[in-house]
Amino acid sequence: MEKQKIKIIVTGDICVNVLLWNILPQEEKKLNWENSINLHQLSVPGAAFLLAKMIALATDQTIISPVIPKGNSFYHDHFLYSFVEIKPYPRSTNQKESKVYRLYRFMGFSGGTTNSNLNVLPLEEDVIDAPIVVIDDENNGFNQHAGYWPLAIKSTGITPVVFYKMDNPIEGNPLLQHLFRYHRDKTIIIINADDLRSKGVNISKSISWEKTAHDFTWQLKNNPNLSFLLKCKHLIVIFGLEGVIYCENDDTRQSFLYFLPYEFEGDFRNNNDGEMYGLVSAFVAGFSTAFLEYKAEGLPILIFQGIREGISAVRKYFYYGFGEQPASSSFPNPLMFEQNLIKDTDPEYVQDVKIPNVLNREYQDNWCILQEKSSASISQMAFDLVKNGEENVLMHIPTAKFGKLKTIDRIEIESYRTIHNLISEYIVSKNANRPLSIAIFGTPGSGKSYGLNQMAISKFSESITKMSYNISQFSTVLELQKAFHQISDSNLRGKIPFVIFDEFDSYFHESWGWLKYFLSPMQDGIYKDEESFHPIGKAIFVFVGGTSSSFAEFCGEKIKIEKEKQLFLNKFKESKGPDFISRLRGYINILGPNQVNEFDQFFMIRRAMLIRSLLEQKFPHLINEKGTAQIDNGVLRAMLKIPKYKHESRSVEAIMDMSMLTQAKKWEQSFLPPKEQLKLHLDENLFLRYMMHDAIFSEKIDAIAELLRNKFNALDDAMVVTGDDVSLKWEELGESPKSFYRDHVKNIPEAILLIQYDVVYIDSKADNRIFSEQELNVLIQFEYKRRKIYDKMKNINFVSSAESSNDKIKLQIFQMVTLWINCLSESNFKLEKLNIINQHDISV
Repeated sequence: MEKQKIKIIVTGDICVNVLLWNILPQEEKKLNWENSINLHQLSVPGAAFLLAKMIALATDQTIISPVIPKGNSFYHDHFLYSFVEIKPYPRSTNQKESKVYRLYRFMGFSGGTTNSNLNVLPLEEDVIDAPIVVIDDENNGFNQHAGYWPLAIKSTGITPVVFYKMDNPIEGNPLLQHLFRYHRDKTIIIINADDLRSKGVNISKSISWEKTAHDFTWQLKNNPNLSFLLKCKHLIVIFGLEGVIYCENDDTRQSFLYFLPYEFEGDFRNNNDGEMYGLVSAFVAGFSTAFLEYKAEGLPILIFQGIREGISAVRKYFYYGFGEQPASSSFPNPLMFEQNLIKDTDPEYVQDVKIPNVLNREYQDNWCILQEKSSASISQMAFDLVKNGEENVLMHIPTAKFGKLKTIDRIEIESYRTIHNLISEYIVSKNANRPLSIAIFGTPGSGKSYGLNQMAISKFSESITKMSYNISQFSTVLELQKAFHQISDSNLRGKIPFVIFDEFDSYFHESWGWLKYFLSPMQDGIYKDEESFHPIGKAIFVFVGGTSSSFAEFCGEKIKIEKEKQLFLNKFKESKGPDFISRLRGYINILGPNQVNEFDQFFMIRRAMLIRSLLEQKFPHLINEKGTAQIDNGVLRAMLKIPKYKHESRSVEAIMDMSMLTQAKKWEQSFLPPKEQLKLHLDENLFLRYMMHDAIFSEKIDAIAELLRNKFNALDDAMVVTGDDVSLKWEELGESPKSFYRDHVKNIPEAILLIQYDVVYIDSKADNRIFSEQELNVLIQFEYKRRKIYDKMKNINFVSSAESSNDKIKLQIFQMVTLWINCLSESNFKLEKLNIINQHDISV
């Protein structure tokens, strides 16, 4: 029996969109006009018309919507018309040969009337019991005329779920007030973030998802222009084709961010040519597919699923555009609601994270989605990243990609994307008459030039020409003048010079001696050649620091002693440092593979990404067909955990180059360079200790097991382990009790990892520490579960049969666990705190 379809009401403001496009004659025709450019015109549904058609395609349900009166057509004075010019564009960056039509420019409206009730149409077959009502409010009259509102929302006794697409987010709206009063619990308001920005709401765009999320939640709570939105129980804000924020304004007022990990707001449209109207309508149509079996108690779950479907639908809508031949192609394309047609538009690729409900600005600036998306330790994640590749490990985490450069560090992402946005705006600007100046800082070997070079190559190669000068190698001002002359000549060839001034802060007669010679070119776009001035033209200046590891160090902000700081600032001012800084439009602090400070918790991830990248580039034969890196666990452990590489990224690369890997099938410990060579790049003794950790621990298992047995049996109220004769020495014991203690010791590192510690071998006896109550609970639970499995396999009990009460079992485990630290320290092992991703309460 065929399932009965539900009735969905779709109404709101109406509009007819008129598409205009040119076609050049493909072959010579008989008539003269046929040999000229042909202008084609097509009228298609817009506003509520378009939304109704999309929802019909998406849901295959009975749609009740405004219809054109009989005897009329789209060409009627009753309607508002919008005119757009469309052009063919590549379907996607990967399908440049296949082209579809998209919007080129909006030309304006026509046919509207000051009598706004003529711009709406009634629902001729309206029903009062429709379970879903969808309203397209574009502030063109519908919200002012209650006579045109659906019966299902005019009746205060009916409670449909309402999708309210709101293009003009203002409070003074009779329809919105009505929904707040009578249908608040089931009304889902859907707004485009750009519509909020157009009202003066300051929400960052395309910087990082964390910043966008906190900017929005802060504005929602503090901006009086948005206070009315707090009345919405369910609020959805769309950020481009890549992200959505859902706010549930009940007693808890919690917000959730939905995002695509490898894209940020605006990336999809920036990477694909043309534009499309109706993007929010496409989202709403996809969103509606999650509600076909609607039940009120499951509304939040349906919203979660609907958001994923909506993001998928809107991306496919853009992808298909107006079709290859607008006159004959289906619009909108029904394929936009099919699954698994385009890999990166599948709903399963959409990730979600709860936005912390914290107003502390310092916490917001340091919050990272990585903290919420993984419960593993940094070291575990870094290990998996090298072994299995980035896509498998980072698929849930925001990742910025510029050519071969990838970063998941929020600070780096925000810096790179800010600079990327600056360069993008500068390149397209028609009024730029002086260079765009950017600075980059980092320790030697951290890859300062590499990152920006990758950005330039991957994003701007068609618009720029690269040039590079090492200022430290200049001995006279004349050499710098010649460089500016070359830059000026390069500009005349039609591409913008992308100029790297390496070591710009080097010594020249005095500290920062070169700065004053850059001021005029940076500010006025001119340079002096002998006695005359010459224009440089449009250019991008990239100043790469050679003496300072960060912008703060360059400015003297890190100097703690007040007298030293004042001396520094006086000298910096004399050398025109503040004037130079005032001309910069942005800067990046490059974070290399070393830990920058105690708050830098992701340095090991940066190392892992660097090691994996170098393996793929230099030794691809060490990556098997499954994508697994063939590298010894000890080597990898040491490469990731060594505290410092003396020359940062260069040291990592040098160690790989010095290892005998060209013909190797696996990076074994024996292929590493000798200690004397390792010493050039790191602490060789500590490196070898990390590398040999597993072997050292294995060698000491019997010694630690004996210590544990002796200490446990020495306790006053200790219970005898099954098969253990306390009168016998360790050497005299049978294999069964020895195996019990050995197995116990072997599992200590795994248990310790649960409370975010690692077991590390040192040269001397380690200091004892005490487990906290919370840590003890975690360890006891782990050991309790492990012992149950162990004893079941061995067919024995925790304790002797006469003492097998539950309380005594727990006591025995507690006694064992509390002895771990003492036994490890006496065997020259200490507990080292791991960098933690997830700062929430530890649980098993």
